[in-house]
Amino acid sequence: MRLLIGLALLSAALGFGLCAAVLVVGLRLSSPARATIGPPPSGWLGAEAVKISSGSGSELRGWWFPNTEPGGGAVVLIHGVRANRLQMAARAQVLHARGFSVLLFDLQAHGESPGRRITYGKRESMDAAAAIRFVRNRQPGGRVGVIGVSLGGAAALLGAEPLPADAIVLESVYPDIDAALSNRLRANLGGVLGPLFTPVLTPVFEWLLPPILGVAPNELRPIDAIGTARAPLLIASGTADAYTPLKEAKALFDRAGEPKQFWAVEGAGHVDLERYNPARYWDIVLPFLNHYVRQEG
Repeated sequence: MRLLIGLALLSAALGFGLCAAVLVVGLRLSSPARATIGPPPSGWLGAEAVKISSGSGSELRGWWFPNTEPGGGAVVLIHGVRANRLQMAARAQVLHARGFSVLLFDLQAHGESPGRRITYGKRESMDAAAAIRFVRNRQPGGRVGVIGVSLGGAAALLGAEPLPADAIVLESVYPDIDAALSNRLRANLGGVLGPLFTPVLTPVFEWLLPPILGVAPNELRPIDAIGTARAPLLIASGTADAYTPLKEAKALFDRAGEPKQFWAVEGAGHVDLERYNPARYWDIVLPFLNHYVRQEG
C-alpha cells in the first residue's frame, strides 16, 4: 500500500512539474517581443510613420511608403513571430522601387505595437485586417497584395474570413497549431528526446493555450480557413523546413482554391526566404504581384 501511495504521489509530482514547466515555457514564448525601431530609414523619401487602430486592441506602429505611379497598387507586408517590420524592410525597398506603395507594420505585442500576448495568428488576424483597411483608405479603388511570413501568413487567414486582398503570398505558414507545436518540439528536443516527449508535451501545450492566450487550438487552423480565401495565392516553403515540413505546406496548398501557385524553395529551412535567395525570390514573387496587383501580363 505504501508503495502504491508513493508511486501515486511521485506521478502527481511529475505531472505537476511537467505542467509547471510547460506553463513557464508557454508564457515565455507568448510574451511580447518588444523593440525600439524609430523613424523610417533616411533613404526612404516620402515614407511616413503611421499608427493604425486594430480590433486586437492595439495601436499598430508602422511605415507607409506611398508610390505615386499610376496603377501601381500596394502591398501589405506582415512579419513573422517575435520579429517586427524591420524583417520586411528589404522587401519594401524592392517593391517600392518596382512601383508599389508599401505598408509594413508591427503586429500586436511585437516591435513598437502594444499587446499583452502573442497569440499565433488569432489576435494578429485583426491587425492584418486593420492594415488592409488602412491601405484601402489611403488608395481608394487600388489593388492590394499581401506578403505574410510564418505568423504573418497565418494572420492573413485566421480572421472571420481570409484577408480581402487581390493577391496573397504565404511563406512558411503552419497548417494547424498541433502540427506547429509537434514539429517545433521534435526539432528542438533532438533525435532521441523528440520522439519520446513530443506526444506527451504537445497536448499539454494545447491544454494551456486557452488560459495563457485566450485562444482554443481549433481557432489556430489556417488549413481550415484557406479554402475560403478569394484571393489568388502563392504558397512558398523550404524543402528543409523542420518547423513547417514541405508535405504540410503542400497540404495547405491542396486545400486552397484556384488560382494558386506553389514554390518549393530548394534547401531552405524555416528562414527568411527573401534573404535566403533574393534573386530567385523576386523571380517568383514579382511576376505574381505584377499580374494580380498591377494587372500586368
